Amino acid sequence: MRFAGLSRTPKASSRWRQRLLGVGAAALVLPIAAGVVGGAVAVAAPASIAHQTPAGGREDLIVPSEMGPIKVQVQWAARGGNAALYLLDGLRARNDRNAWTFETNAQDQFANDNVTLVMPVGGQSSFYSDWYTSSNFNGQEVTYKWETFLTQELPAFLENYGVSRSNNGVLGLSMGGSAALTLAAYHRDQFKFAGSLSGYLNISAPGMREAIRVAMLDAGRFNVDSMWGPPWNPAWLRNDPFVFAPRLQGLSLYISAASGLPGQFDRPAAPIDFYNTANGMALEALSLANTRAFQIRMGTLGIPATYSFPANGIHAWPYWGAELWKARTQILDALDA
Repeated sequence: MRFAGLSRTPKASSRWRQRLLGVGAAALVLPIAAGVVGGAVAVAAPASIAHQTPAGGREDLIVPSEMGPIKVQVQWAARGGNAALYLLDGLRARNDRNAWTFETNAQDQFANDNVTLVMPVGGQSSFYSDWYTSSNFNGQEVTYKWETFLTQELPAFLENYGVSRSNNGVLGLSMGGSAALTLAAYHRDQFKFAGSLSGYLNISAPGMREAIRVAMLDAGRFNVDSMWGPPWNPAWLRNDPFVFAPRLQGLSLYISAASGLPGQFDRPAAPIDFYNTANGMALEALSLANTRAFQIRMGTLGIPATYSFPANGIHAWPYWGAELWKARTQILDALDA
């Protein structure tokens, strides 16, 4: 079983710059995260000095964290506004770029809007969660602490650029879709909007925990027990959107999953394309079943959300880019951007 994140080779870009903020001269000797292309590294003013959000443009930031330096790609709000939208990657997240930047036109979609796009790099198979320990199957050297990074360390860093710690949205696909709802549910002071595209929103459903275990082994040989413990550990329930659904009351929500039937972006022309299409069909069908169950659960709780169930579409980036565009107005309204 293969979850989202298989990526086409991105075209090289000369637009990206890197910056260190608020970590002092010692930051110059910190190792840069894997895959960061060399370029000018500027030491900014001390973290105690507030900055106005840059008006437009794109930049690579290197953000200190408990996990070490993390690359974060940003597109600044067009008019220097304080709102931000975090875009989360899929299970096969790469260490050089967030796939939203090259698999979709997400940056162009929001280029003229007053919201900063925040796209963290890395986190393969992490579910953007705080793990109990490092994975012992693949020799992982650090323990994932993605929830801490996305809700404490990164917001504190971005605050120095004028990005609000309380006027944010978060949206992801597949693994990132489940994680987006989890982060928003437990950090209501940070997020006003949450979106899940083809997420797995009923993790307690029969077979789901086993499916996640197999998928994480396939995507980097990660041991799910290092993340949430064995299947009977309460952490599984804590991270299951179906279970924590009452916490989503009052959030602006956009929830999507397609039918799993090939659509306008699927024109197989080679054996590998046939394989990816069939794989994407199965994954999207599973996501659809999860999402429909989640919709029923939310309905019984009386919690409103915007739902999108396209008649055609598989577990693939072109469809997620299209869904982001459909969610754009709702996102901007929620963030007053």
